[in-house]
Amino acid sequence: MPEEPEGKPDPGAEPPTVTPVRVVIALCLIAPFVAMLWVSSYAKVDPTFIGIPFFYWYQMLWVLISTALTMIAYKLWQRDQRARKGGASA
Repeated sequence: MPEEPEGKPDPGAEPPTVTPVRVVIALCLIAPFVAMLWVSSYAKVDPTFIGIPFFYWYQMLWVLISTALTMIAYKLWQRDQRARKGGASA
């Protein structure tokens, strides 16, 4: 029997849903990119922090912020997936 092409959706499967939680996840993952790509916002020397120009410490700060935002997005995604699996079986 011929198999269905991979491009066809499964009739029993739900289409992807945009929920507020997923929007927050997307914002958490997009924010670091926007912050780093908007170079004119941090391409300056002042204010310095312990002798380090703003340009450098701002980027290093975003390493920490990005880590925190990625962890938040991951935890939200896990919770969303658990809720979807629990809701599907109930």
